[in-house]
Amino acid sequence: MTQQMTALATVITPEELLEHWQGHRRLTRKVIEAYPETELFTFSVGGMRPFSELVLEMINMGNPGIDGIVSGQWPAWGAQETKSAPQTKEALLYMWDELTEKLNRLWPEIKPERFHEVDLAFGQWEGTIQFLLFYFIDNEIHHRAQGFVYLRALGIEPPAFWDRS
Repeated sequence: MTQQMTALATVITPEELLEHWQGHRRLTRKVIEAYPETELFTFSVGGMRPFSELVLEMINMGNPGIDGIVSGQWPAWGAQETKSAPQTKEALLYMWDELTEKLNRLWPEIKPERFHEVDLAFGQWEGTIQFLLFYFIDNEIHHRAQGFVYLRALGIEPPAFWDRS
């Protein structure tokens, strides 16, 4: 009975959730690609960080985040950060693509019941795995929106916000 109720209550499958996240990641990649090389690493508005630093934060959250989701082992926030930040758009995109592949590779290892388990991610954020995943996605959307503002300030039309292909 419980299994049947769970099946009826399912709104989105784990595979659909991964595709949703990867759709956002494809759009964020388009935003990275839209930047001129120099401005990606230097331009900011109102004292905010350059877009490259925001992208690196997303990578530094997602990379150990998927490991923590699969294993239940989470490093402290900041301990997982890349030792040397990429200095070129190509290097940043390479890191982005590596994480994309890692997400696809490790996602099938997440047991369905794991999405409802509670973890303390990075020693800071306690919540169910699905809550943490939504946090990762929301954080990306937030920072991508900053990237959109930067692009517009540079006179560059950002990709359509709805185009996740």
